[in-house]
Amino acid sequence: MPQFTETDFNMMSRAIWLAKGGIYTTAPNPNVGCVITQNGDIVGEGFHYRAGEPHAEVHALRMAGDKSVGATAYVTLEPCSHYGRTPPCAEGLIKAKVAKVICAMQDPNPQVAGRGIQMLRDAGIEVEVGLLEQDAIALNPSFIKRMQTGLPFVQLKMAASLDGQTALANGKSQWITSEAARRDVQRYRSQSGAVLSTSKTVIEDNASLNVRWSDLPESVKAQYSESQLRQPVRVILDRQNQLTSELKLFQAGGETLIVGPEGDVEMTLNADQQISLQDTFATLASKHNINHVWVEAGATLASSLIQQNLVDELVIYLAPKIMGSDGRGLLGALGLESMSDVIDLDIKDIRQVGKDIRIVATILKKDN
Repeated sequence: MPQFTETDFNMMSRAIWLAKGGIYTTAPNPNVGCVITQNGDIVGEGFHYRAGEPHAEVHALRMAGDKSVGATAYVTLEPCSHYGRTPPCAEGLIKAKVAKVICAMQDPNPQVAGRGIQMLRDAGIEVEVGLLEQDAIALNPSFIKRMQTGLPFVQLKMAASLDGQTALANGKSQWITSEAARRDVQRYRSQSGAVLSTSKTVIEDNASLNVRWSDLPESVKAQYSESQLRQPVRVILDRQNQLTSELKLFQAGGETLIVGPEGDVEMTLNADQQISLQDTFATLASKHNINHVWVEAGATLASSLIQQNLVDELVIYLAPKIMGSDGRGLLGALGLESMSDVIDLDIKDIRQVGKDIRIVATILKKDN
């Protein structure tokens, strides 16, 4: 393991902070930050803002100018080595005559995967890898998962009363959670590549499932203009062709993909004659370059996703309300008969949002 200095840690921390400037805009590309230093002083820095536009290294090199000669570059992700919509960043660093490149992590993209590092080393540039690697991984869980597995990162959002009910017995549910929680959901939506739901949920709520600028937190509005933020693709499971053009979903603008017999995404059915969620996610990743799917739907879909091990992260909002056991539960039947079969969660974060509690958790895998 290379011996990194305090300056190295400080500069990579700065690069990671910069990379977060693209979390609402870069998809399907990863969030990347770059800092260039000369004798310990920052002479250039930047982050990747949007796919098709200059990468982080390019912005930093432009700012550094001639001061890049003999400099050290800190990059949160291995510089790319292939020609895409922009030239290879490894080539740009070589031409700028930097002396050293420190990468937080290797690129999981099979088109890069060490080739950028080797290109730099072949040009005589010293390269070190692994500084603040876990922080860099945390920047891009969705991109990394798609590159490594061919599937998107799936977040399942659920909202319920404190006793686990999502609606009254008559189906009424607006609003269980507070306005603050609903604004928080908008923030999550705006970071995703797709918002997925079912035709049943869309029809019952006449939901738009878009990002509403007026409902975003002020911290987001301070950083971006309304035109800068992308609308996630709406993906609707509609096996029985129930959607109609009069729904708000089709009036809200943005792209909508229908998964159904006559839809935009090829529909395959599983043994239960339900839409294959695994195949749908694989298609969204491979054909539509979607890294991150945010799911908002009812108990049936939520249960299916959990049973099929397709959920990477749960985001659960609990409202300080009691609705009674005659309401509609958070999940459908899971068919559990033993406490050893109970689904255990690893709570990653718990905090109050407005009057509600937000829990972020992952599902613990059972030991075989």
